[in-house]
Amino acid sequence: MMKKRKIWIDTDLSVGMTRHKREGYCDVDDGFAVLQLMKAENIEICGISAVFGNTVIENAYSLSHYMSREFAKNKIPVFKGAGEAIDLNNVQTNNAVEALAKTLKSHPMTIMAIGPATNIGLLLLKYPELKDQINEVVLVAGRRKPTDYFKIGNMGNHAQDLNFDLDTDAFRVMFELGVSVTLCPFEISNKVWVKQADLDQLASSGDQGNIWLAEASQAWLQQWLAQGAKGFNPFDVLASHYIISPEDIVSESLNARLEIHPDDTIKDNDQKIFKQYLLCDKGQGFTVKYCYDVVADYHDRLLRSFLD
Repeated sequence: MMKKRKIWIDTDLSVGMTRHKREGYCDVDDGFAVLQLMKAENIEICGISAVFGNTVIENAYSLSHYMSREFAKNKIPVFKGAGEAIDLNNVQTNNAVEALAKTLKSHPMTIMAIGPATNIGLLLLKYPELKDQINEVVLVAGRRKPTDYFKIGNMGNHAQDLNFDLDTDAFRVMFELGVSVTLCPFEISNKVWVKQADLDQLASSGDQGNIWLAEASQAWLQQWLAQGAKGFNPFDVLASHYIISPEDIVSESLNARLEIHPDDTIKDNDQKIFKQYLLCDKGQGFTVKYCYDVVADYHDRLLRSFLD
């Protein structure tokens, strides 16, 4: 029998949700990542923990339950995690942190953290002795230089490095405790596109998970097209694909550190508004695996992971 990798999913699922801070729709790529892992024959999902991020914690928690119930026969336990970033002056646990700690005490796991890493940071602050039970934390964050902008479309708009930006302390905790970290940043995800033809294939596959994801992705796709893009980048699916088939992902060893620079998401900033950046290069810092490219036929491999 195939030995399955034990995986814990920590996610800010927001598929089909409207934004809670401004007009428009939320990201759908987290749904692609979770569904891809659910379909993978070499993966055992031990649990799903919800976290705030693309949407409020209540929405992420509800969607996590929905995906477990509808596409995994309710066999994957779901737990409610952090609704805001770590407060170092008042570190509080939650149901997700306790469930993750209990599971790690029984066996090692890889954690795919595709929202803010708050639950992982809280776990490590509360239970630092469990760090060696974590095989790897796979995250969607980072860049090489502060001028490596996350460009969305061709209208001059830059996206945030949202998972990092929403809880920088969580990343610092992971680095300082020496946890094995793999980053799937914008540098790799912006080389992968999901277009209308891809959604049409998913919709016509007859698979209920694919059909749901294709329908829920329509509004998100239209937002990207309106920005001058040719489709949308499925950011989080690079993390799930790396976990399932690391041979499809090109990576290198770099060192990560936090630096402060002007906020590139604000136009005409004029050196007035600054923020922290997660930078990765050969300089000083904490060693990470940095994913930066995909194999030549990656798009076909991605689609096959949903359709086969």
